[in-house]
Amino acid sequence: MSECSRRRFLKTTGALSTSLLLCDASKAAPNERIRHAVIGAGGQGGNHCERFSQLTDLCEVAAVCDVDPKRLAEKADRLPNSDRVARYDDYRRILDDDSIEAVSIATPDHWHAKIAVEAVLAGKHVYVEKPCSHNFEEGRILAEAAAKYSKCVQHGTQYRSGADMKDVVRFLQGGELGRIRLAKAINHQFRGPIGRAPISEPPEGVNYDLWLGPAPVHGFTKNRWHYNWHWFWDYGTGDIGNDGTHQIDVARWGLGVELPDAISASGGQLFYNDDHETPDTQMVVYEYENCHLVYEMRLWTDYKLEGHDNGVVFYGDDGKLEIGRDGCIVTHIGEAPKKIGGGSDINQNMRNFMECVKANSPQKLNAPIREGFLSASLCHFGNIGVRVGRKLLFDQNKMQFIDDADANKLLTRQYRQGFEFPSV
Repeated sequence: MSECSRRRFLKTTGALSTSLLLCDASKAAPNERIRHAVIGAGGQGGNHCERFSQLTDLCEVAAVCDVDPKRLAEKADRLPNSDRVARYDDYRRILDDDSIEAVSIATPDHWHAKIAVEAVLAGKHVYVEKPCSHNFEEGRILAEAAAKYSKCVQHGTQYRSGADMKDVVRFLQGGELGRIRLAKAINHQFRGPIGRAPISEPPEGVNYDLWLGPAPVHGFTKNRWHYNWHWFWDYGTGDIGNDGTHQIDVARWGLGVELPDAISASGGQLFYNDDHETPDTQMVVYEYENCHLVYEMRLWTDYKLEGHDNGVVFYGDDGKLEIGRDGCIVTHIGEAPKKIGGGSDINQNMRNFMECVKANSPQKLNAPIREGFLSASLCHFGNIGVRVGRKLLFDQNKMQFIDDADANKLLTRQYRQGFEFPSV
């Protein structure tokens, strides 16, 4: 359960008895519900509000935060306890509240890791949406913070909480299909153009400077705002980070691999002719010692490939295994396909998080942040490969690319003054 934030503790060191009382008061009794806050009230943030509020045996949504007052009101008003929900336009007020024990983060990508690390430092447990970071170095620091302070930090890669998925991975890794030499992560769907939007005034009541946060200052446009921020490098990670994270995470999990030795990537805009900066078409090959992981993305097709719009196919010597939205299908050579379960489960991912918070057991998380960091890193590597336009070799010991200064610059970012990334 939560403890006093370090800031509160330092403020009260002059009166030991007072500080002890504050610590005791912030710890919920075993039978009490966890006070949870949702930071970011967009589409996925609204999903968090709804789903966490349904875990009535474990938690209550006590606060919601968003810089857009309309979205904040809309999502908070829908909660069953809306009359008691605190509403904030600045996430730092939530971090200063020691009665809040856990937070979930559903902001734009460029805020994910910064808020998550600050929340851990404030003594809170964290559920962070995918990708957990805007760049490689942020994710590494977040994983380090979770381990150092023994906090539950769950990543929003909910396939890891899907029914029977652990059994499916054991099946893969147990040799049932022979040696698995290749996994293909497929992100194959239609996302329409966004057009071009001129600079304009931000919506009334919006703290646009806070929304920008660590990103460079840029005039407000509707295309850099709700959801479409995904397609700009300053805030998002393209669809490889937005949706492809799920497929890459499953592929990496099934192969039993971590960071690759080499990355070859190509991508660009074959369909869009608008404000998009990120690719609509992307291919990445991640090279490991004994296998390859391939990511294949097209955002301009509404027909299925190998039975999936989004999914993963594992190719072994004795057959293949397909994991998609309809579950898992195994096909041995010469035999008919057979369904063996599986699929993603966001409800169970959130329940598992809250159960681990309740028990203060980070080791029991289904999607722990270290795994989230590794999978998000593959997304970042795929984007870096596209942006520098050459093959990358990764040094596992130094945690950087070999002899490539341009690529190494993209492992982190420049942070705007006043929004620097926290140290751990």
